[in-house]
Amino acid sequence: MSQTDDDNHVLSEEETEELIEKFDRESRIRHFTGIPGVIIKCLLTLFAAYVFWVTLIGNLPEQVRRCVFLGSLVFIGYLLYPAHKSIIKRVNYIPWYDFILAAAGAACFFYYVFNFQAIINKAVLIGRLDIAVGITGILILAELCRRVVGIPILVVAAGFVTFAFANGYSMRRVVHQLFYTTDGVIGTPIQVCSTFIVIFIFLASFLEKSGIAKFFIDIANSVAGFTSGGPAKVAVIASALEGMISGSSVANTVGSGSVTIPMMKKTGYKPEFAAAVEAAASTGGQIVPPILGAAAFLMAEFTGIPYLVIAASAILPAMLYFTGIFFVVHFEAKKLGLKGLPKESIPRFLPLLLKRGYLFLPIIVLVVLMGIGFTPAYAACYGVLSAFAVSFFRKDTRFSPAGFVEAVTNGSKNTIGVAIACAVAGTIIGIVSLTGIGQLLIGKLTDIVNNPFLVATGTSLLAALIITMLTCLIIGMGIPTTANYVIMATITAPMVMRAGAEIGITVPLLAAHMFVFYFGILADITPPVALAAYAGAAIAKSNPLLTAVTATRLAIAAFIVPFIFVFSPEMLFIGTTPLSFVQIIITSIVGMFNIAIGLEGFMLRKLGAPLRILAVAAGLMLINPDIITDLTGLALSAMVVVIHVITYRKDRHRSPEKA
Repeated sequence: MSQTDDDNHVLSEEETEELIEKFDRESRIRHFTGIPGVIIKCLLTLFAAYVFWVTLIGNLPEQVRRCVFLGSLVFIGYLLYPAHKSIIKRVNYIPWYDFILAAAGAACFFYYVFNFQAIINKAVLIGRLDIAVGITGILILAELCRRVVGIPILVVAAGFVTFAFANGYSMRRVVHQLFYTTDGVIGTPIQVCSTFIVIFIFLASFLEKSGIAKFFIDIANSVAGFTSGGPAKVAVIASALEGMISGSSVANTVGSGSVTIPMMKKTGYKPEFAAAVEAAASTGGQIVPPILGAAAFLMAEFTGIPYLVIAASAILPAMLYFTGIFFVVHFEAKKLGLKGLPKESIPRFLPLLLKRGYLFLPIIVLVVLMGIGFTPAYAACYGVLSAFAVSFFRKDTRFSPAGFVEAVTNGSKNTIGVAIACAVAGTIIGIVSLTGIGQLLIGKLTDIVNNPFLVATGTSLLAALIITMLTCLIIGMGIPTTANYVIMATITAPMVMRAGAEIGITVPLLAAHMFVFYFGILADITPPVALAAYAGAAIAKSNPLLTAVTATRLAIAAFIVPFIFVFSPEMLFIGTTPLSFVQIIITSIVGMFNIAIGLEGFMLRKLGAPLRILAVAAGLMLINPDIITDLTGLALSAMVVVIHVITYRKDRHRSPEKA
């Protein structure tokens, strides 16, 4: 194999797992075989059984249900996650101290379970034993968070706890708030995680095991593989589809990128561009309805807006995100003169859909059931059941007993990272509720954005949005999307709404929270810490920082659209009519076309700087759902196209080679 072939080879399953472990902390788990492996699988299966029992027929008090959920995961988490990466490769090895931490951590949460009524009766007057148990439980949870999620979120949580002590709150009061109330580690984030998020994680695990990821790539190939630069378009479409079932940007990048990135490089794309396309598309998968990312379930809880409404509101922004990437990929291919894949290597769409289209049925079941009034949790349970059922339609997708167990255990394992992040994020909410620091921070930030100059120029809301964006991106460098959303939704989303009110603009609750949600996700591709981009770079053997910069450029729509839907909520289908709905979709797509040619500097041939600037300006106006900006944008867009076509034809007439 030549060096070029070696650079472009498709990753094996082992190489894919190694890459995910390298860039995704939640995947760095111990390996077990034989009897120890059977024991771990039994524990994970029992946890799954508890989750489905309590969702479908259980009737436990809320605090008890959450404590059993979290205590079980703490116990399993210490058995799976080592203190150091160096221990991972040691098969069937768990040091003695991890057994102690696992047992002690679980015991702390089950202490609450077995003494639930007595602790409720004590209220804030908990005893010394209760305090000791609470402190131990919080510290053990923090250490597991360090292993699974990372240190940054602990630093943020520790800062909030320090603030409480510095302002005179006693140890008893803080421990009671954080450990024994539903405003702490078993607060709203864990409540949402244990009722909604966990079931969707199991649904994703069953869908993945059914072979739907390969089906997505095949479908994308059949639709776009033959076009100019086809493999990159395949990556965009496949990652958008796969993002519906994957909550991890890194896992999505490595999973589909192990196939699509080598294909893109073979077609002629530069390694940085190939990796960036996959990273940007995979990250955007978290904003694709109907499943979205885990933080969307928290948004439904925080805002009181039905999850289905949130998912519907995300349709146009997600469409613009991927449309923007698709256009940039297309014009990059045209600029480089790239071809598509050979027709003989591309599956035919209709036969493929007839043969394996049944794999879409679980997602259809999910959407239909939520649409007729089922809760997301119940709908996801039926989605899991249907994913298992439809696998038997064909022999090659059929669940074997081992495959079923693997889907169940993977679902349980994938829950740990999200749940631990939610629990630690709950401590931040607990301190905000206890001390009022949230209102203090909101007040300080509002003072900054409402200075006389910003108010006089009408830019205070824009300043609030920029501060929120930068804070989301910075915090998101080391904190998972879910925890990032919890923190920012608690502090900056109310500031955005208040800043709008100060200048007479009503910012809808959904728009403020969706803004935070978007920029929390984009941290995965934004330099300098861009884990999805770095994972793609490792596959493409490209420069990681240049890959991250390119991915950010590709995802430019995601940096623009949130600002627009805050000022013009019609983009989220808030207050729209059928006619305005059609207008918004058409003009927004034309707008993304203009932004793409402006960024790429190419349409039929290279564009000069003046036309590029005009194209971007036209695009921004067209994305904004307003009749005046739309008409202005269409006029500018027509001017760009006409001038470009006339110039192209003149040059082709004078010199065919130059054209």
